[in-house]
Amino acid sequence: MHILHLGFEHPHQPGAGGGSRRTHEIDRRLVAAGHRVTVLTTTFPGARDAEHDGVRYVPVGPEVGVRRGANRLTRLLGYVAGLPLAVRRHRRDADLVVEDFFAPISSMGAPRWTGRPTLGLVQWLHARDKARQYKVPVHRVERWGVRSHRRMIAVSAGTAERLREMNPAARVDVVGNGIDPALFAPPPRVGRDVVFIGRLELHGKGLDLLLDAWAAVCGEVEGDLVIAGGGPEEPRVRRHAERLGVGDRIRFVGWCSGEDKTALLADARLVVVPSRHETFGLVALEALAAATPVLAFDIPCLREVVPEGVGWTVPAFDGDALAARLVDLLTGPDADATLASAGERGREFARAFDWDALAAAQLAIFDEVLAEVAQAAK
Repeated sequence: MHILHLGFEHPHQPGAGGGSRRTHEIDRRLVAAGHRVTVLTTTFPGARDAEHDGVRYVPVGPEVGVRRGANRLTRLLGYVAGLPLAVRRHRRDADLVVEDFFAPISSMGAPRWTGRPTLGLVQWLHARDKARQYKVPVHRVERWGVRSHRRMIAVSAGTAERLREMNPAARVDVVGNGIDPALFAPPPRVGRDVVFIGRLELHGKGLDLLLDAWAAVCGEVEGDLVIAGGGPEEPRVRRHAERLGVGDRIRFVGWCSGEDKTALLADARLVVVPSRHETFGLVALEALAAATPVLAFDIPCLREVVPEGVGWTVPAFDGDALAARLVDLLTGPDADATLASAGERGREFARAFDWDALAAAQLAIFDEVLAEVAQAAK
């Protein structure tokens, strides 16, 4: 089949997150199985129409030379304005359109205008949080878009339940994320530092809460807080750390990928995921694969990837509870043994998240959607 994937984020653009990595890992396996995949993405400086691992990527957005798509707003507006026309150009022989949900509106209601069987792939569903943060009612667009879909794939059971609440008529399947097998290679060890990896968003990723907690406890513990990632809010994050006066106990190391990311996770004492909202929690799962336990807030999607015994959760957005648990895990009398045991169990838990199996499960759903369309046409 030919799959036209409305992927939003290009995996090679600066600051690309877990959603685009998932898109590529699944799509390249579909190509290896003999299918054809074209992904329409936002543009960015240096973006071009090209193939990566057999997957064709086509940037969508205004042509303004080397500076095209130079910031997040122009990428978003260019994509939203240009996507319907781009779909019309590429849909001629497409059997199925897959719409990735994206911030801040989630869905553009693609089934209403693609002219092809269309399925929603939901890795992001936080428009209500963005509406509160920016005082713009983008959650209404999200609800309209969700209600346009009759078949969707969610990356977690928690996200699937929210989709069913918004659109009871839709059928929602769950196909999670996989992890890089290289994460299982480093031998288990208990490191020194606390690590955060992700997009540097002060509110959404909960970095304000983590920095406040670190400022409260860093005088009692050894090691540094290592922050890996980037994004347009990085200056705000750095200013917040400076205001707290803990800059000498925090290291910003930029974006990490490949072997650098594996080493950072494996060498950590603890990985903290302080997000206010997550659709899956890929960083938490990657940490577990590297045999490093996780501390996170108790929110639905993180509960699925940080079960009891492989990490710890504290009441959602309770900075005092986060700080207290950090002290306990970093300085307790049996801290090393506790962390080592959790890391070993976490690695075994993470082995179930295999990209090949997930790609096969997603392809089976694609086949089912097309079979239903063919049956309805008879």
